[in-house]
Amino acid sequence: MPAPEPVSLTTLARAQGPRGELALRERRSPGTAPVHELVVNGAFAMDSAEVASERRLAELVAERGRLGRVVVGGLGLGYTAAALLDAGVQRLEVVELEPDLVAWARAGLTEQLGRVAADPRCTLHTADVVSWLEEAATGWADAVLLDVDNGPDFLIHPDNARLYSAPLLARALALLVPGGLLAVWCQGRTPELQQALTRLGPTEEVVVPVRRGRHAIGYAIYLTTAPAIVQP
Repeated sequence: MPAPEPVSLTTLARAQGPRGELALRERRSPGTAPVHELVVNGAFAMDSAEVASERRLAELVAERGRLGRVVVGGLGLGYTAAALLDAGVQRLEVVELEPDLVAWARAGLTEQLGRVAADPRCTLHTADVVSWLEEAATGWADAVLLDVDNGPDFLIHPDNARLYSAPLLARALALLVPGGLLAVWCQGRTPELQQALTRLGPTEEVVVPVRRGRHAIGYAIYLTTAPAIVQP
């Protein structure tokens, strides 16, 4: 039996910043499409091999008719943003902490990142999403999607814990128009987060089952609806 052809791994870009090293890599196997990986301080953050939950975030917004003005916290590899653009979002504000990742998107280092950056409906903001939410005006967004980490139980950057605090979740909800949607992505079911969101408004848990090799995983998305205006 012939030996399997080797997998090639190429670093497309690497940068050192105040939070450590960020690397964008491309993995190629014979006969398959290239897979892009985002690596933070040597630890795997995400790749393009399985993006069902990222796309599901966008689908949930579309299903609820919230494709006016949408905020996405966390660019990642661009799959949520691209799915929102494909669904017909009118205006998209993407807030990304890492300036190098934004630069790589604008340079089109991957096709997905490049098309997100080039779409005239999309604005890429280089900012800490916590600070951006604190400074943004209230009552204008149809949806706010937060996918900047793996959830409060599995942080890539310790400072991201602030994002899951009750004051910041309330602040994110305040950006929404009445009936708008706050969606928070997590690497697994997180009852404490669901309880915190439920105290702010009606909250639904959506579990997205995926397979990674031999492992079955259930990613979780928490959806909170902003209160409607009560008529006098």
